[in-house]
Amino acid sequence: MEQVKIFESSLFSSDVEKTLLVHKKIIKEYLPEADVQHVGSTAIPKSLTKGDLDIQVRVSYQHFSRAVQILSFLYESNNGSVKTEFFRAFKKDSTIPPLGIQLTVIGSEYDFFWKFRDILLHNEAYRIEYDNLKREFEGKEMDEYRNQKNIFFQKLMQTPEFKKL
Repeated sequence: MEQVKIFESSLFSSDVEKTLLVHKKIIKEYLPEADVQHVGSTAIPKSLTKGDLDIQVRVSYQHFSRAVQILSFLYESNNGSVKTEFFRAFKKDSTIPPLGIQLTVIGSEYDFFWKFRDILLHNEAYRIEYDNLKREFEGKEMDEYRNQKNIFFQKLMQTPEFKKL
């Protein structure tokens, strides 16, 4: 049973920046048309994090199949995640911090990671609420945390801030 471990994002900032720059460069080298975004809690100052780095790779629908092939060569498929014609998830656990990559089609129903980042960056109350949720699940089962996290993000999707993006 995987347990939730939460850390201050500032503990990882130096490693996050290095790993982000390396993998952003690699991804852009193979997918120059991609929009590569730093998303997740490490992209939000003062946030709590599970200690991983999340990158969203946004491509047009016409580039998606090729992007799947390239990212499958560069990274391991995240088999615990959904696979659709608009979304794929990849990972690299050997980086410091571990890396998660979300490949999305621009404008699709899965093109929301950057929106969550922007909302949490610009709304301290939402960021604090999300951090409190993380604190509540510290040491508890990861699946329970992920379920509550999904509920939180579903709620964010109903906000005026999200609908403007």
